[in-house]
Amino acid sequence: MKCNKEYRLGFTEKAQTILSGLTLEEKVWLMSGQINLQDELANIQKDPDNLHYNYFPYPAGGIERVGLPPMLFCDGPRGVVCGNGKTTCFPVSMLRGASFDTELEERIGHAIGKEIRAFGGNLFGGVCINLPYNPGWGRSQETYGEESFHLGQMGSALVRGVQEEDVIACIKHYAFNQMENSRFKVSVECDRRTEREVYLAHFKDCIDAGAASVMSSYNLYKGIQCGHHNYLLNEVLKDEWGFDGFVMSDFYWGVKDTVEAANGGQDIEMAHTMYFGDKLVKAVKDGLVPEERINDAALRIIRTLLAFASRHETAADQSVLACKEHISLALESARKGITLLQNKDNVLPFNKKQVKNLLVLGVLGELEPIGDHGSSWVRPPYVISPVQGLQMVSPETQITYDRGDDLERAKTLAGEADAVVFVVGYDHNDEGEFVSEDEAEGYTGTMGGDRRFSLGLHPNEIDLIKAVGPVNSNSAAVLFGGNMIMITEWKDCVSSILMAYYPGMEGGRAMAEILFGDVNPSGKLPFVLPYKESDLPKVEWDTTSQYYDYYHGYTKLEKEGVKPLLPYGFGMSYTTFSVSDASFGAEGNKMTASCRLKNAGNLEGTEVVQLYAGFRNSSVDRPAKVLRGFARVTLKPGEERHVSISCPVEKLCYFNEKTNQMELEHMEYELYIGTSSCDKDLIRGTVKL
Repeated sequence: MKCNKEYRLGFTEKAQTILSGLTLEEKVWLMSGQINLQDELANIQKDPDNLHYNYFPYPAGGIERVGLPPMLFCDGPRGVVCGNGKTTCFPVSMLRGASFDTELEERIGHAIGKEIRAFGGNLFGGVCINLPYNPGWGRSQETYGEESFHLGQMGSALVRGVQEEDVIACIKHYAFNQMENSRFKVSVECDRRTEREVYLAHFKDCIDAGAASVMSSYNLYKGIQCGHHNYLLNEVLKDEWGFDGFVMSDFYWGVKDTVEAANGGQDIEMAHTMYFGDKLVKAVKDGLVPEERINDAALRIIRTLLAFASRHETAADQSVLACKEHISLALESARKGITLLQNKDNVLPFNKKQVKNLLVLGVLGELEPIGDHGSSWVRPPYVISPVQGLQMVSPETQITYDRGDDLERAKTLAGEADAVVFVVGYDHNDEGEFVSEDEAEGYTGTMGGDRRFSLGLHPNEIDLIKAVGPVNSNSAAVLFGGNMIMITEWKDCVSSILMAYYPGMEGGRAMAEILFGDVNPSGKLPFVLPYKESDLPKVEWDTTSQYYDYYHGYTKLEKEGVKPLLPYGFGMSYTTFSVSDASFGAEGNKMTASCRLKNAGNLEGTEVVQLYAGFRNSSVDRPAKVLRGFARVTLKPGEERHVSISCPVEKLCYFNEKTNQMELEHMEYELYIGTSSCDKDLIRGTVKL
């Protein structure tokens, strides 16, 4: 219901009645965050162990005399950032994207919504759907992958789940926010087709799904701050897409000018007030900002608060915080997203009876694999490390842990072990949110940021795998990281490779369950894995200008005829699947592909069947094919099932720059159904529209 635009618009008359009784100062108050940045930083520095960013829900607006509650913001997207040792830390969004499971993502949204309510909050700022132009983007872990259609589907699922718990879902960062180190200064450039088809399409999907709030981004687009951007905020979002909710700025530094931001469509300055407040009141009185603009912003805020207020007055239920149900959900998510990339000679799963002595190598083995320590940092009551998870899942196995600093010692230990697990990759020091003291006044300290120098492992980790991997063929490398990690240089030195992303508080357990075969892996890569970094789009990470091309990721490689090491949508299982009897058709406003999926192996397993649409007959430059549907299917050994996937015909449209609108070409389209974006994993057919 809360995702229904018509439902929310039903509160317009009541909102207008409240609005008519407000003074100008009160209306502007609704547009104003209430956190003092300097005081907040001072508090954090006084007690860093117990106080942190968003320790409590951040307020904005609220007018008690008319019964209007404040906006109470809680960040995400791994869970609720508030508190210490209280909330569920889910896997990062990139892992959840690898599950290709919208039903699961919706359930995660419900859980997050309930935990926000437990803190008294009513606004979730954790639906991050930015598309990484290059996987080196430091906050890639907060989004679902490189594919716009997939981003729209997963983000919409999270929106539905959160908002059904009477919590406003905020989608972010609108728009073109795909780099950290230059995010406060970079101006992004691209052509209009790229803008609409690649970078805005998934935002529109989430708006169409009912998202009630949008956060603007720090960066500039075509030389204008996105938090002030009349074209993006007013013309596209509010007028063209019919968005009925409110826009809020990214925190503290997302608004740079009073008049330009207000006239440009910004509704709330968060999380403090620097340019709105008294300055905005004066701008209205001086005739620089029409009061109609203030009325529109206030109406959007009031209407949204009224629509989401039905259970706001009920007592906060603290028992839901990191409850058994939510922790089980975090474990389920980790199990479904971890992706098997390589399994030579079926080394995995390890046999518990045969692996009596397991060696774990790598500095990450005993650390907490939960990801960035920026604004998305969730502090759960516990985190299961890789070593802890292995011991929990196979208690009879002797676990030997070594950092791997001494290669000769590591080789000796590997020769004595029944199996070896290399735990390698990144943590919050390597990638994540980045704030520079030079660019953000009042902020002290930096970490994370973009992967500016390499998309591969650290040199010492590569040396470790190359030196020790050949000693014991019963080996697995487990990769932690927020996006693609290059494996070309060392993949032949180990038998098996798992991409574990940042799997959350139960991630160590889920990783171990997959290594020992208690769980059959079913994750699929939500990005392409190339042979060479140079196959990917080039980005200047320290820059004031960046051009985004129409092609990136798997569409770029396919356009250029470059074979990837592993294709988008790829992921292995401990069983085998076959796809047959494909059929394709179009009826009304939908196109459909169906097939027969069979589990041809000896274990129960899950396959992600994928639908792609091709445009080889197009009169304009378009990708060879793009994802346009997917379905998770679980089958017992020998079981077969008919699988059908549909996609709206409108998802075949392209943006015609001459007419300034999305248009459908009437031609023969290719449809593909199968298990990855690689042609050999797909069955091809055609439909004529």
